[in-house]
Amino acid sequence: MSTQVFYFVATLSIIFSLMVIFAKNPIHSVLYLILTFFTFTVHYVLLNAQFLAVVNFIVYMGAIMVLFLFVLMLLNLNNETEPSKSPLIKIVGVIAGCCLVVTLVGSFKAASINSPLILKNQGLGLVENLGKELFGPFLLPFELSSLLLLAAMVGAVLLSKKDEVEA
Repeated sequence: MSTQVFYFVATLSIIFSLMVIFAKNPIHSVLYLILTFFTFTVHYVLLNAQFLAVVNFIVYMGAIMVLFLFVLMLLNLNNETEPSKSPLIKIVGVIAGCCLVVTLVGSFKAASINSPLILKNQGLGLVENLGKELFGPFLLPFELSSLLLLAAMVGAVLLSKKDEVEA
C-alpha cells in the first residue's frame, strides 16, 4: 500500500513539475509549483520526517510561493513588454537542455533499483529526536544562527525605514 502511494505521489510530482515548466501563464506556473511542493510534503510524511513536512508546508507553500504569486501579480507581465530573445540565447538554452538530458540519462543508467529502505530506528524523523539533537550538542550553533537572523531582520527594517526630511 505504501509503495503504491509513493509511486502515485511521485507521478504527481513529476506531472506538476512539468506543468510548472510548460505553463504559458506565470501565475499558473506558481500554482503548479505550490502543488509540486505539496507532493514533496506528502513524500516527507511517507519517509517519517514530520518536521520537514511541516516546515516545507509552512515555509515553502505558505510563505515563499505566496510571495512569488504577489510579485508576479505586481509585475503585471505582458507579452508586449517582454523583449524578444536573440537566436544565440535560444541556442544556448537548447545546448543546456541537452546537457541536462545527458546527465539525467547517465545518472539513471548508473543508479540501480534497490529494495525499499527500511529504517532500523523508526523514530528517526520525529520532531522529538530533532529537538533533542538541536538543544543538546547543537545548542550554541542554533542560538548563534538565531542571533544572526535577528541582526538581519533589524538591518532590513533599518534599511527600509525612510529618513524624515526636516522642513
